[in-house]
Amino acid sequence: MSNEPNAIEQAVARALRDSLERMQRNSDELHHAVADVVSACSSNKPTNALPPLLRAQTSAASLSAALEVLSRFIAVTLQTGARSPLEAEISRLVTAAAVEAPPAAPEPMRPIPVPLQPMAQPVAAVPPAEHQPAFTPPPPPVHEHIPESVQEPELEGTPDFDVNRLTPEEQELHRRANRVAKVSMQDIKMLRPDQVRLGRENKDICVRLKDDIEKAHREYDRRFKPIMDHPVDYFYRWMVEILAEGDAGALGEYPYAVPARQH
Repeated sequence: MSNEPNAIEQAVARALRDSLERMQRNSDELHHAVADVVSACSSNKPTNALPPLLRAQTSAASLSAALEVLSRFIAVTLQTGARSPLEAEISRLVTAAAVEAPPAAPEPMRPIPVPLQPMAQPVAAVPPAEHQPAFTPPPPPVHEHIPESVQEPELEGTPDFDVNRLTPEEQELHRRANRVAKVSMQDIKMLRPDQVRLGRENKDICVRLKDDIEKAHREYDRRFKPIMDHPVDYFYRWMVEILAEGDAGALGEYPYAVPARQH
């Protein structure tokens, strides 16, 4: 089959080429006319713009007519005429072959092998440990420390007098009297150390410390009057032990009469 164009195709090509050349000339004339109009607008005489305007109008009309003719020519040329039986058969076969040929099915994707991991052994549930209170060791025994100044001394009586034979109330009074007498003597020794020392040296403690001793004895007598007639004098006893350091002669003359004295 020859690839050379036939007479109709040559005529169409020649007509299109001639039309395009005329349109190119009309376009150039329109361009120059517009440039002249722009130049005339800068003139002082408005009439100078009239000729370029007329030329521009003419070029525009000619270009518009050429475009109209060309568009109609192309539309008529593209209309399909009656085809020969051979061309129709060839067109049918080409269309049937295109329909019958199914599109190639895409190749199925192969799954990527994933290495199997060993299943984790189930962990046996560990029952929660029963809450048990933490062992708390018992606190160490607290030994009450009683200062020496307030430790309760042992009660002593005479061969004819036993404190343990008294009533519980009287025994409690004796214990308290013994403790108070001891604390009173310790206070005097702490407050008047020099006078106590001089009293021992001169054996006149009761005279030298008369005011302090009388004050302590008045309090002692007021608190323990119910047992003052008992043959026990705790006040005298602790005066000898603490102030005189065991020497009863260092007291001098003891000013308080008691039923019995402990020596």
